[in-house]
Amino acid sequence: MNEPRFGASALRLCAFAARNLGWRPADFWAATPAELAAILAPPGEGGGLVSRDELSRMMEQDHG
Repeated sequence: MNEPRFGASALRLCAFAARNLGWRPADFWAATPAELAAILAPPGEGGGLVSRDELSRMMEQDHG
């Protein structure tokens, strides 16, 4: 079986992000797979919007 190679898959995803999200290559490579998946997830999937409490907790974790 001929499985896709990382380089070819990354190139296709980078081109997709450039065309559809307006990302530059540096934006693509700086994003995590989870960030890319969250951006590409259909609305309503993956938990929806972050609540104010969740956002406050995340900010506290980042800033102590």
